[in-house]
Amino acid sequence: MAFPHRPDAPELPDFSMLKRLARDQLIYLLEQLPGKKDLFIEADLMSPLDRIANVSILKQHEVDKLYKVENKPALSSNEQLCFLVRPRIKNMRYIASLVNSDKLAGRTRKYKVIFSPQKFYACEMVLEEEGIYGDVSCDEWAFSLLPLDVDLLSMELPEFFRDYFLEGDQRWINTVAQALHLLSTLYGPFPNCYGIGRCAKMAYELWRNLEEEEDGETKGRRPEIGHIFLLDRDVDFVTALCSQVVYEGLVDDTFRIKCGSVDFGPEVTSSDKSLKVLLNAEDKVFNEIRNEHFSNVFGFLSQKARNLQAQYDRRRGMDIKQMKNFVSQELKGLKQEHRLLSLHIGACESIMKKKTKQDFQELIKTEHALLEGFNIRESTSYIEEHIDRQVSPIESLRLMCLLSITENGLIPKDYRSLKTQYLQSYGPEHLLTFSNLRRAGLLTEQAPGDTLTAVESKVSKLVTDKAAGKITDAFSSLAKRSNFRAISKKLNLIPRVDGEYDLKVPRDMAYVFSGAYVPLSCRIIEQVLERRSWQGLDEVVRLLNCSDFAFTDMTKEDKASSESLRLILVVFLGGCTFSEISALRFLGREKGYRFIFLTTAVTNSARLMEAMSEVKA
Repeated sequence: MAFPHRPDAPELPDFSMLKRLARDQLIYLLEQLPGKKDLFIEADLMSPLDRIANVSILKQHEVDKLYKVENKPALSSNEQLCFLVRPRIKNMRYIASLVNSDKLAGRTRKYKVIFSPQKFYACEMVLEEEGIYGDVSCDEWAFSLLPLDVDLLSMELPEFFRDYFLEGDQRWINTVAQALHLLSTLYGPFPNCYGIGRCAKMAYELWRNLEEEEDGETKGRRPEIGHIFLLDRDVDFVTALCSQVVYEGLVDDTFRIKCGSVDFGPEVTSSDKSLKVLLNAEDKVFNEIRNEHFSNVFGFLSQKARNLQAQYDRRRGMDIKQMKNFVSQELKGLKQEHRLLSLHIGACESIMKKKTKQDFQELIKTEHALLEGFNIRESTSYIEEHIDRQVSPIESLRLMCLLSITENGLIPKDYRSLKTQYLQSYGPEHLLTFSNLRRAGLLTEQAPGDTLTAVESKVSKLVTDKAAGKITDAFSSLAKRSNFRAISKKLNLIPRVDGEYDLKVPRDMAYVFSGAYVPLSCRIIEQVLERRSWQGLDEVVRLLNCSDFAFTDMTKEDKASSESLRLILVVFLGGCTFSEISALRFLGREKGYRFIFLTTAVTNSARLMEAMSEVKA
C-alpha cells in the first residue's frame, strides 16, 4: 500500500548538517551584541527560525524578549535591539521609525540588523535616506536551505515566484546560486547538470562562476549526488494549476502546510483546540500514506486501526512479566501511533466534508476535460457558473488560467466575456490581477490571426540579441505560446487506458492526477535522465519556448560511484507541488533512483494565484 523503497535504493545524504550550520552562524551573529538584547523577528521568518533554533536556544544566547516586526510601535526597554528580517524596504522603514523615535526621545541604544538570506543594496540606501545608516550595524545570515524532510529542502522564498516570473526581478538568482554552491561544497561536486528555463540558465551560470572563483574546494572529492536538474516553474504551469489528489497535496490544498507543519483545527482534533503537527518521514502513519491517491487512504487507515487494536488486545492474556515488558517497551509507541492515526482519520473526514460540499467530482471532471481537450464549451460554461455562484475568487481564476494554458490562449470573445463576468461577480478591484496574469502568460487572449507580425518578430530578435533584460521578458510574454496540446501529444502526457485506471497499483506517474495526466515537469525530467541529454527532445524544447535555455553539462564520471549516479537533485525555481514530489518519488522507485528536491518554496494552485493577485485576502 505504502511505497517501500527498493532494497537497492541509494542512501540519502544527511542534510541535518545544513541546520547545524545555520544555527551556528545565527548564534555567532547574536553574540556580536554581547549582553542582554531584544530580538525583533519578521513574521515570515518565525516558522523557519523555529525549525533551526527554538526559543530556549535563543535565551541561552541572552535574547531577552522576542517581538514580531509589525506596524504597531514596539515597547522594548532593552538597551540593545536586534532585528532579524528579510531584505524588504518596508522593514527598513519600520527600523528607521524605531531608531528615529529613540533619537527624538534622546535615547541611545545599540541596533543590529541581520538580513536573511542576504542584504540588498536598496535596503542600505533606505537606511541612508532615513538618516540612520551610521546608527545600525548590518549583517547577513545566509540561511537559504531548510531541510523540511529527508529528501526535501526549501529556500522558504515564496516571493521568488512573483518577483521573477511577474516583475522580471532577478535579485534572488544570486541566493539560489549561493545555495547550490553551499550544497556542492558539502555534498558535491555534481558530475551531471541539466536544466531548462531562462532562470535556470542564469542561476546555473552564476553558480558556475562561484565555483570557478573558489576553484579547488571540491576538486578531488567523490560526488555524493550524481545528477542535478534545474527547472523553471513557467516551463510547466499546468501541473501547478491542477487540483491535487495525493494525500499530502490534498492536506496542503485544504489546510495549508507551512514550513513542513500544519495546523489541524478542532474539526480534525475532535477537541476544542487546534494542534500543530509536523508532517515528515518521522510520522510513521503519514509516511505510509503521503504519496497515496486519496481514494486509498481511508482503507489503509482503517486497516491500520484494526492492526493497532489487535496489538492492544494482546495484553489480555499476559502474565505480569509480559505485561511489564509490554508497558515499558511497546505501549508508548502504540499510544503515539494511535494519536497520529486518529489525527489523520480526522483530517481525511474533514477533507471529505469540504470536498463533498464543493462538488469535487464535478470539478475534477472539468479539469480532466481541459487537460484532454474535450468538451471545451461545457468546461467554459462550468467556469462561468463557478464565477456566477461566487464559489471562490482564487478558484475561479485558477480554472480560467487552466483553460487558457491548455487552449493556448482564450479566443477574444471568451476572454472578454469571462473577464467581464469575473469583475462583475468578484469586484472591479481584480482588474490589475488580469494584467498580471497576462504578463506572466497564465491567462492570455489569442491575437487575431494568432501569429506574431513580421515587425514584432524582427524587433524581438533585435532586443533578444542586444539586451537580455526586462525588455525581452516583456516581448517574450507577448510571444509566449503555451503549445500545451502539441507538447502533450509529443510526450504522451495523457495516458491511453483500456478500462479503469487502477489507483491502488499505479502504473505510471499519472496516478497523482487520478490517471488522467502525467505531470509535464516530471515527464521532462524522466526523458532527459533516460537520454542523459536533451538529444531527441529538440521539438519539445522548441514548443516550450526554451530553445536558448536548455543545457547539459557532463563531467567525467570516473570518480562518481554507481550509488551516487542514482541520486538526483531536482531544483524547482518558482516552487514545486507535493503532487510533483509524489510523482518523482514513484518514478524513482520504478527506475531505482532516489530524488532529492530543492525548491524556492512549496507551492500549490492557490498560492500561485495569490502571488499574482493584486487583491490581498
